[in-house]
Amino acid sequence: MSSTWNCELKAQLTPGVDFNNLDKSTLPGNSFYQYACGGWMKNNPLTGEYSRFGSFDKLAENNREQLKGLIEELAKTKNEQGTVAQKIGDLYNIAMDSEKLNKEGAAPIKPYLKKIAALKGKSGIYALLADMREIGLDPYFGVYVGADDMNSSMNMVHAYQSGISMGEREYYLDNDAKTKEIRDKYKQHIVKMFQLAGFDKVYAQKAMTSVMAIETRLAKAARTKVELRDPHANYNKMTIATLKKEFPSFGWDGFFAGFGLKGLKDINVGQPASVKEVVNIINTVPMKEQIAYLQWKLIDASASYLSDDFYKANFDFYSKTMNGVKEMKPRWKRAVAVVDGSLGEAVGQMYVKKYFPAAAKERMVTLVKNLQESLGERIQNLPWMSDVTKTKALEKLSAFHVKIGYPDKWRDYSGLQIKNDSYWANIERSNKFETEYNISKAGKPVDKDEWHMTPQTVNAYYNPTTNEICFPAGILQYPFFDMNADDAFNYGAIGVVIGHEMTHGFDDSGRQYDKDGNLKDWWTAEDAKNFDERAAVMVNFFDKIEVAPGVHANGKFTLGENIADHGGLQIAYQAFKKATANASLPTIDGFTPEQRFFLAYAGVWAGNIRPEAILTRTKSDPHSLGKWRVDGALPHINAWYKAFNITEKDPMFLPVEKRVSIW
Repeated sequence: MSSTWNCELKAQLTPGVDFNNLDKSTLPGNSFYQYACGGWMKNNPLTGEYSRFGSFDKLAENNREQLKGLIEELAKTKNEQGTVAQKIGDLYNIAMDSEKLNKEGAAPIKPYLKKIAALKGKSGIYALLADMREIGLDPYFGVYVGADDMNSSMNMVHAYQSGISMGEREYYLDNDAKTKEIRDKYKQHIVKMFQLAGFDKVYAQKAMTSVMAIETRLAKAARTKVELRDPHANYNKMTIATLKKEFPSFGWDGFFAGFGLKGLKDINVGQPASVKEVVNIINTVPMKEQIAYLQWKLIDASASYLSDDFYKANFDFYSKTMNGVKEMKPRWKRAVAVVDGSLGEAVGQMYVKKYFPAAAKERMVTLVKNLQESLGERIQNLPWMSDVTKTKALEKLSAFHVKIGYPDKWRDYSGLQIKNDSYWANIERSNKFETEYNISKAGKPVDKDEWHMTPQTVNAYYNPTTNEICFPAGILQYPFFDMNADDAFNYGAIGVVIGHEMTHGFDDSGRQYDKDGNLKDWWTAEDAKNFDERAAVMVNFFDKIEVAPGVHANGKFTLGENIADHGGLQIAYQAFKKATANASLPTIDGFTPEQRFFLAYAGVWAGNIRPEAILTRTKSDPHSLGKWRVDGALPHINAWYKAFNITEKDPMFLPVEKRVSIW
């Protein structure tokens, strides 16, 4: 686009980069992250409510303020029952009514706790598990409907490992001092929550022991995060007859009937060992212990929607102990997040109408097209890939389904009821509405126009089974995208984000899907071997990074995201140089266009983070930490060395033969 702009328009464009964000006391080759983001980090110290606060979070905060304005407008007025306005406004008001919440205490969950306690034997557990899953709880294992990875145009039912409340299996199994401390505090937390729910201390202690025993068994049977990245290993499609033969004692008919799944023919059991262990637990653990576990799943899931003492206890463990957060978010932020989560596209429709200009979408379309061309050129010139595989790769690239801004068709929320009863009752109905929406897709064709993020989300994604890249309106703002900035900034920021999502189609997991989104090998054996060898260089590089004393990054777990960052940088830089080839950009404040490209990229990852969050994210987040998305990524980009004159004297220098070279 930029090469055809007239000079007058180009002269009006800004550098985009805020040079106050830099720390010029640091040399670019010592830590480019500190150099490019040190000023931002100093000017944006962590507040008590955050464990990490970065550019993403700052933009999300601005979006949240905008959503608050839209939602509060509806909450102030009396809206006709059943309208979207009534649902948004009333749910917000219910979430904000602390007096009512505190008066009710545990009352909203008491009937369900009694329902769980009434379980007499195994026969009733299967329908109850289905019911609990429907209202958003995750006992034992999960069920959802999504594309059949081997037949991506059709939806199928998937079962997957779940049921552990601390999220990551390592919290139950690792024995380092920090993990053991978290585990001990988790036990105390369970006891406290049972007491808040009205149980005496003796029952609470026994319940905690039961919960820990069951969740630890589930953790031991679960696959690691690295193992979950292998799509073939997690594809175990079988007929319902085979399922019943493999796990004969589980009451599948009652379970599926509870979901309204009738006439089901097949299912993908993602992690069979987890399901096997669930069956063993149901068969061997005394019912009173399973009742305690199921009651815990209810208490744990509902805590954020009950009285303040529940919310505070929940915050103290999950936010403070696990992530180092110092103070709770104000109630309005929590309320906005819940409305956004329950009626996301309805809120998104209002958001787009008020805050997303059509011109932004037009410029994004051009950027995406330029990035696609750049990736195509890079694929054609790869020295390590055969022409046969190149042809297939280019076919996949040209088949990308691109989504920008917002969906063409909006969700219908007429089936969701928001009533003036309890906050938790409304959350139950909202979760059930979502579950039924998802389950209704079973056995039907995949809707490739459906969005998997709301328009107001500050993020982007690639979906391998639909071969789509999606950039919601929420991320198409500064510091990712600036309508007033020149190409050096926009290619370095949103350009790399676009290239990142495109590269996911060709990362270690995404490359295993073909142009139609099917899990199907389209590589020659030699090309696959070449890819794996090059990817191993990246794994080894990140494995050596020490993120905290004695704690290293996990190169295999973060491989997909690291490949995507690497590809995004290479693709966007090439597209940037091509777009400005016939009309070069000026040097501004001593910074060349090439330097501003890399400063814009680094600025996207500016942020501060607490030590606790470094440990949590290293266990749970497939993305590298912000610092290493800069200092770990740029040493492999040849153009960065040239732009900042980085030599072997600089600590970040990496010899050419040790640099990653994939896409």
